[in-house]
Amino acid sequence: MSTTTHAKAAATEPNAPWPQWVRNNVAAWLAFLRRPTRAIPAASWWTAVHPGITAGVAVVTVGFMVALDAQAVTAARQLPLRLIEFFDWLTDFGKSSWFLWPVGLLLIVFPFLAAPSLPRLSRLTFAAISVRLTFLFLAIGLPSLFASIVKRLIGRSRPFVGGEADPFLFAPFGWRVEFASLPSGHATTAFAVAVAVGALWPRTRVLMWTYALAIAVSRVVLTAHHPSDVLAGALVGAFGALLVRNWFAARRLGFAPAPAGGIGPLPGPSLRRIKTVARQLFAP
Repeated sequence: MSTTTHAKAAATEPNAPWPQWVRNNVAAWLAFLRRPTRAIPAASWWTAVHPGITAGVAVVTVGFMVALDAQAVTAARQLPLRLIEFFDWLTDFGKSSWFLWPVGLLLIVFPFLAAPSLPRLSRLTFAAISVRLTFLFLAIGLPSLFASIVKRLIGRSRPFVGGEADPFLFAPFGWRVEFASLPSGHATTAFAVAVAVGALWPRTRVLMWTYALAIAVSRVVLTAHHPSDVLAGALVGAFGALLVRNWFAARRLGFAPAPAGGIGPLPGPSLRRIKTVARQLFAP
C-alpha cells in the first residue's frame, strides 16, 4: 500500500478519536504533496521566448534606473494631495498578509473539520479546496519571501533616503528598511496574486491584473519605490507564481496540461457542493 493510499484509508476510519483523524488528515495531505511528478508540456512559444523576456526585463530595469527613476519619483512629489492620499489607502492592499493570513488559517482549520463521519464526497471537497488554498499560499508566499530576503541583500535605497533622488545609492547587506527598495515587496505580492488567482480562475484575470498594476503605481506615487523596483518586483512575483503552478501541475494537483496546450486549472468543487458541505458541518 502506498503512502497516499495508507493515509487516505487511515483518514476515513469512522471511530477514530479526533486527535488521530486530525493527524491522519494532515498526513494524507502531505502524502498528496509527495506524489510522483509527470512531465508537463510547456507551451512551445513560452519555452522559446521566456529567456528573452527575462533578459529584456533586466535590461529595461537598468534602463529605468538610468533614464526614468529619478525623474519619476521627483514628479511624484508634485502630484495632487488627494491623489497621493488615495494611493496611500490603496497601497496597503498590496501587503501579503491580506492573503496569507486568511488562507493559512483555513489550511490550519480544515484538518479539524474534515471528520471521518462526513460523507466521502464532502471529504473529497475539503481535499480539493485544500489543494487550491495550498497553491495560493505558496504561490504568493514564496515569491514574497524571496523578495524580502533579496531586497535586503541588494541594499538599494528608497527614493530620497540620501536627501536626493539618487537611484544608485546602495548599502548591501545592511538589512535596514530604508535600504530595501529593490525589488518592491508590494509589487511582488500583487503580481504573484494576479498570476495565482488568474491561474485558478481565468475569468478574474482582467480584475487581478488591474489590481496588480494599481498597487505597482501606488508604490511610485508614494515615493516608496523607484519604477525599476516595481518592475523587478512584478517579474519576481509573476515568475515565482508560475513556477509554483508548474510544480503543482507536474503532480496533477489543481492543474494539468490543457487540451489546447499549456497548463490549465482542473475543475474544482462547485459553489453548490461547498454549500452542501457547510450545511453538513453545522447541521444539529
